[in-house]
Formats: sequence, structure tokens, C-alpha cells
Amino acid sequence: MDAEKHLQLEEKVVEMLKTVFDPEIPVDIYSLGLVYRIDLSDEGDLVIDMTMTAPSCPMADFIVEDARLKLESIEGIRSVTINIVFEPEWTKDMMSEEAKLELGFL
Repeated sequence: MDAEKHLQLEEKVVEMLKTVFDPEIPVDIYSLGLVYRIDLSDEGDLVIDMTMTAPSCPMADFIVEDARLKLESIEGIRSVTINIVFEPEWTKDMMSEEAKLELGFL
């Protein structure tokens, strides 16, 4: 995969992540800062490291499955692996300015 196609595919991944929401928070997981790492191989294997707003998030399985299904639908993605990590611990400071505004933190 050439560099331009790789970049376009990564942009599609980010766009798709912005359609995944925690049902309890009206902001997408990307803007919340829950996605720590996006690693896309030239073969189309995608690895995402992400966290939850709290280790005991009751919607974690739903959010991960929603993200996986949406990411697998992108043409050029061969496989999707989503790792839930809790280091570093998520804080409100990781949110985008837009997310902070939406949630009333600004």
C-alpha cells in the first residue's frame, strides 16, 4: 500500500471512530480522547488501543463491538483488533475542545 492510500485509509478509520458513541455520553469516542493508538499495517491489519472513561464502564462491550463492526466495514481493512487499556488513565483533559464544550467543561 502506498503512503497516500495508507493515509487515506487512516483518515477513514478516524472518520469511522467519530461515529462510535458511548450511549451515556453524547460525544464520540475519538473526540472524548478514548482512542490512544491507531496502527494500520500495509496489509490492512488495524490495531486500536483505547480506553473507557471508567474501568467499570457498563457499556464497554457494546462500544468495542460497535467500533469493530464499523471499522471492519471499511474497504481495505483486512482485520481489526481492539485492545482495551487503562494506562494512561483517561482524564477529561484528553477530550477535544469541541467535546469539552459539548459537555459543558468550558
